[in-house]
Amino acid sequence: MANNSMTILELFHRLGATKDVDFLREGVKVLAQAVMELEVKVKTGADKHERTAERKVYRNGYRDRIWDTRVGSIDLKIPKVREGSFFPSLLEPRRRTEKALLTVVQEAYVHGVSTRKVDDLVKSLGLEGVSKSEVSRICAELDDLVEQFRNRPLDAAYPYLWLDATYIKVRENGHVLGMAAVVAVGVRSTGEREVLGLDLGPAEDRTFWLSFLRSLVARGLHGVRLVISDAHEGLKGALNAALGMATWQRCRVHFMRNVLSQIPKAAQNVVGAAVRSIFVQPDQEAAREQLRRVADGLQDKYPKVAALLDDAAEDVLAYMAFPSEHRRQIHSTNTLERLNFEIKRRTDVVGIFPNRAAVIRLVGAVLAEQNDEWLTGRRYFSQESMSKLSELGTPPNVSGLLAAD
Repeated sequence: MANNSMTILELFHRLGATKDVDFLREGVKVLAQAVMELEVKVKTGADKHERTAERKVYRNGYRDRIWDTRVGSIDLKIPKVREGSFFPSLLEPRRRTEKALLTVVQEAYVHGVSTRKVDDLVKSLGLEGVSKSEVSRICAELDDLVEQFRNRPLDAAYPYLWLDATYIKVRENGHVLGMAAVVAVGVRSTGEREVLGLDLGPAEDRTFWLSFLRSLVARGLHGVRLVISDAHEGLKGALNAALGMATWQRCRVHFMRNVLSQIPKAAQNVVGAAVRSIFVQPDQEAAREQLRRVADGLQDKYPKVAALLDDAAEDVLAYMAFPSEHRRQIHSTNTLERLNFEIKRRTDVVGIFPNRAAVIRLVGAVLAEQNDEWLTGRRYFSQESMSKLSELGTPPNVSGLLAAD
């Protein structure tokens, strides 16, 4: 603590004699950095470069982040740790999400399209006197931040790409419509998980998905080896057009639900156990052989299930051609299901959104906050396991795939 105090004191004397430096902003920067260093010391159990028996975890460098404050934007270096995650308390995680939720509730109220649930919430928050101009100002500020996040360049290779959608009610032209909020999540070649994109459309049709995927490519998406999604026909067609060289993995969880829906409830446990035996095989070839045995065994009694297995054999087992360390995460869209749960938890508060922009604002804020937490936390896959992808050959180059289909 003495070192931190000395640093702040030295800064005070240096800046006090310099008229060209914003003293307050620089002072906040040094103080914030000192607080983060103290917090990460508690997290790790040791000072930087210190050897001690009390150490709990090792540091892992820094991550740059812009911190917007009342005295201006400040460049911070957030400490990272090798195991677990560290997020400084002064940055207040989820603050943007809560602000976005508040503005959506306000906007719904001032436009007279809110539900009784939102009306009650407005009253409990004391927002009845809010003006339309004030709501518009706050919304514009948040919209700029969300658009910067949605349109940022994708400057790395992303070998794994997850795609999914969740439906949200939006009021448009006097009608309430169920619109699809589609989200893309990727893993960088260095192992970090990242939210890559968000869009909102009237349906999960091929045209909408194709436009979304091509927007990702235009922002720099490349190096995709495996795309994980559910078996929506529109999405499958769009994938072939935009990312034709990437392998497609059909979500195993959704596939199992489709299989069990064809089986009487009394037989679901037995048939489910037989189908799951396919996925515990040590490699892809053994899994294919087991799938054929299971399909043959079900052919007489459950021909529809046998046909499902035969048709999905390659798509549902695609993940087994990739490193074994990754298979638990890449066989399904579970990583996006949890993200969609967070989205629904927030959007359910609103119920019916007043317009599309309000959906993008709130969902974009949720995703931006989640993205920050992922990038400051532990890698999704280790660098060592990611290096094994090089054994699969040269990654596909998706640049130049923006031509009309």
